[in-house]
Order: sequence, then structure tokens, then C-alpha cells
Amino acid sequence: MKKNSFVLVGMIACLFLSSYVTEQQGWRFIGDKWAAFGPDRDVLRVGRNDLYRQVKLKVTDGPLRIEDVDIYFENGEKMNVILKNNFRAGQESRVIDLPGAARKLDRIEFLYSTIGKAKGRARIAVWGKR
Repeated sequence: MKKNSFVLVGMIACLFLSSYVTEQQGWRFIGDKWAAFGPDRDVLRVGRNDLYRQVKLKVTDGPLRIEDVDIYFENGEKMNVILKNNFRAGQESRVIDLPGAARKLDRIEFLYSTIGKAKGRARIAVWGKR
């Protein structure tokens, strides 16, 4: 039991350290979603007044295939990003440049599916840069 607790504490510390390093590089955590086993479409509501010039996605806790991402801006405009990529746990997407100057985000819609033989959940986190 002590060994499992030690491993869990280590994993949590790595997660916080990873978040700290990312924020130090100018990236801010926007939000995340958990993907259940199989294909799914999900919406991440942003709804803050923060302005962003770039976004990127990071997959944790399991592999995930991201097919399509739609980014909706506060003014109603939409940007479609086709990724069609298999991400391993810990892997990030390319940096996605948003059109124009810094923009306010309304929501981000994902089309994805978990991959692999083991049923489980993967986490997709969205990071933004001003």
C-alpha cells in the first residue's frame, strides 16, 4: 500500500510540475475534457475574457485519436482545425495560430476517440498563449 501511495504522489507532483513549466513558458491552462472509451464529440466552454493568439492540445492519461477541432470565437466566427492524429499520453499537438490579433474564445468542440485495447479514459487539456 505504501508503494502505491508513493507512486501516486509522484505522479501528482509530475503533473503539477508539468503545468508549472508550461505556464512559465507563457502558456495558460484554458480547460480540459475527459474522453470516454470509443468515439465522442465534446464541447469545452471557455467563456472568460482572456485573449489568445495561439492554442495547443495536450493528451494525458491514455491514447486518443483527435480527428477534428472547431474553435469558436466570442464574435461568432469559427476556425476548423483538422488534426487526424493519434496522440500518446503526454503528447501535445502542434501550436495552432489563431487568425488576426489576440482573440476571445467562446468554446472549443472536439471530435475524438480513445484508442487501444484497454478500456479507459484519456484527458485532453487545452492551453492558450496570449
